[in-house]
Amino acid sequence: MKKSIVTAGVAAIVLSFSVSAECRQRAAKQQVSKAPVVEYQSASNPNARTLSDFVRVGDIIYLSGKLGTGSDGKLVEGGIKAETKQTLENIKALLEKNGSSIDNVVKCTVMLADIKEWADMNSVYVTFFKKERLPARSAFGTSGLVNSARVEIECMATMK
Repeated sequence: MKKSIVTAGVAAIVLSFSVSAECRQRAAKQQVSKAPVVEYQSASNPNARTLSDFVRVGDIIYLSGKLGTGSDGKLVEGGIKAETKQTLENIKALLEKNGSSIDNVVKCTVMLADIKEWADMNSVYVTFFKKERLPARSAFGTSGLVNSARVEIECMATMK
């Protein structure tokens, strides 16, 4: 009887270790499969400039800084308000084209050629977002922007 109890005990211990090892292997596989997928827009765009317009990491899309350029690639005329409106229209279009929306923006960084234009930029900026869903934001003045732009905005958004 003692021998069978010892044998049963050893079998239980071996089974316990085996089940534990199998659980650890499953957990490790699940963690590997949970690694976020990273998608670079430039990888699918042979005409990409020296940057990706966006990079998607899992359920977050990171947009490079956008300017207030029209379809012709030139800055819109009319100063900071017109540029801010066009910049945000460009951001909105890019997000929608890639599975997100302006309503999913969680963070923006605004770069201004002249920080004194912050109030004018802001008066347009806030019209693009729901009051109860304003993204986190940073804004700062620079010593100049590409193409003599007045404003450049980069954003992060969740996917729909």
